[in-house]
Amino acid sequence: MNYFNYQDDKLFCEEVSVPKIAREVGTPFYLYSHRTLLHHFRVFDTAFAEVPHIVCFAVKANSNTAILRIFVREGGGVDLVSGGELYRALKAGADPGKIVYSGVGKREDEIDFALKIGILMFNVESDQELETINARAEILGIRAGIGLRVNPDVDPETHPHISTGLKKNKFGINIEASLMAYRRAATLKNLDIKGVSCHIGSQVTKLSPFIDALGRLKELLLRLRGEGIAIRYLDLGGGLGITYNQETPPRPSEYARAIIDASRNMACTFIFEPGRVIAGNAGILVTRVLYTKGNEGKRFVVVDAGMNDLLRPSLYGSFHRIQPVIRQEREEMIADVVGPICESADFLARGRKMSVFEPGELMAVMSAGAYGFSMSSNYNSRPRIPEIMVRDDRWYVIRKRESCEDLIRGEEIPEFMNI
Repeated sequence: MNYFNYQDDKLFCEEVSVPKIAREVGTPFYLYSHRTLLHHFRVFDTAFAEVPHIVCFAVKANSNTAILRIFVREGGGVDLVSGGELYRALKAGADPGKIVYSGVGKREDEIDFALKIGILMFNVESDQELETINARAEILGIRAGIGLRVNPDVDPETHPHISTGLKKNKFGINIEASLMAYRRAATLKNLDIKGVSCHIGSQVTKLSPFIDALGRLKELLLRLRGEGIAIRYLDLGGGLGITYNQETPPRPSEYARAIIDASRNMACTFIFEPGRVIAGNAGILVTRVLYTKGNEGKRFVVVDAGMNDLLRPSLYGSFHRIQPVIRQEREEMIADVVGPICESADFLARGRKMSVFEPGELMAVMSAGAYGFSMSSNYNSRPRIPEIMVRDDRWYVIRKRESCEDLIRGEEIPEFMNI
């Protein structure tokens, strides 16, 4: 559920009208519901109340520090994949003891940063990374908590670009080879083996891939314990899908019940890394129609938000529901919603049946709270747009709109060109 709804045919976020915010901050902008974010986190966390667990929000889904602070204040941790995300998490007040660090390409300086602040564990993705973490920990006089990210070769039945648990994907260590990697890790004196990690993909809408992966991990965990390697944490990653269009993903309570039932007697603390399921339907992109046009019988609605603001439709062909901010009796049409970027791939919707829009109207692009702003860019030298959060009947700017000065911050013209 979410707290975006129409009141007298005007779209509201909680108790604040979207047009009111648009008048104050201009368009386009991202808009988040605090109540929805908090509710989604609590529903997920409560679903696992009967087992020891940590809910580590996936920072990559939405990295705004104000949003991270919501989950930190609820006792949550964070899952991150870069030194920059670690910096953000600390600024948001994250407990280092609830931070897990994933990602295939950790640099030495990023590893050092994480070691110095004492994160819970690295999810290690290769044999060479294992050796590097051990070497850096030895230099710093620290023991590094680690788990191996195991690739279980389970098909998550999602988009190929967000599938991560197959042998052909770049992530993790093949489950067949992971036993040897754990044996090697056990010989490295600066490593503290804490867990086993797995993440099969994103926007998964069936329970069976999660249960299949868990079954394979359970076999590995029991074998490791049989060899004297004490696994204390089982990180099952994230990936639970949401409804963008007609999907019917399992509810967190159903997901939790299936995981708990399939993991009896495993005697470990579970780590979960939800991102989309917490933030996706808690945010929208608000944009304004600039022009409408036709071309050889095809209709276009040109808006002021582009693929640099919301990349998912261009990158994945993803569906985001398109709604008018002011609801009224309208004719319908089939059209593309396109932005101002100089690319044919710049679209928010293609061949979509929708209400007829006129220039100047506000449009809401729904379910944009995850992988929206966090994947945005300055392509075509477009300043990144603001992020707004509503709590009850008040709204707050949690990221200011960039200026043209921000675009060239850090750039310098060499002295030899100043002639």
